[in-house]
Amino acid sequence: MKCNPSHRIGRGGNRACAGFTLAEVLAALMFMAIVIPVTIEALRIANLAGQVAQRKAAAARIAERVLTELVVTGQWQSTTQDGVLEEGPYQYRWAMRLDPWNHAVLRLLTVEVTFEVQGQPYQVRLSRLLDTTVQ
Repeated sequence: MKCNPSHRIGRGGNRACAGFTLAEVLAALMFMAIVIPVTIEALRIANLAGQVAQRKAAAARIAERVLTELVVTGQWQSTTQDGVLEEGPYQYRWAMRLDPWNHAVLRLLTVEVTFEVQGQPYQVRLSRLLDTTVQ
């Protein structure tokens, strides 16, 4: 910022600055042209991360609810099951899978919930060991 010596304020003789030079304005504009797009991209990524975290929490609740229902009702003994649940405006697809475990009497019951956020697929898996001798 340059000061013009012909501008004087009051009786003390202090100089007043007239304004910014063209170079200073161009430098500020160039700085803003770099910083603003980077900031907007960072906000977009933070928004996506927040959406994914929120939807994963909902998917985990759904997986826990489905897993508990399958165990309590005994439906885990039937063939592979799947379905769609809605929470708010979003749909969550779930599928049950029953796999053998290291011990002959144990089975691994897994519920996988899949969902999409901004066109990208995500999934949450929840498993529980079941004793097939206890019914």
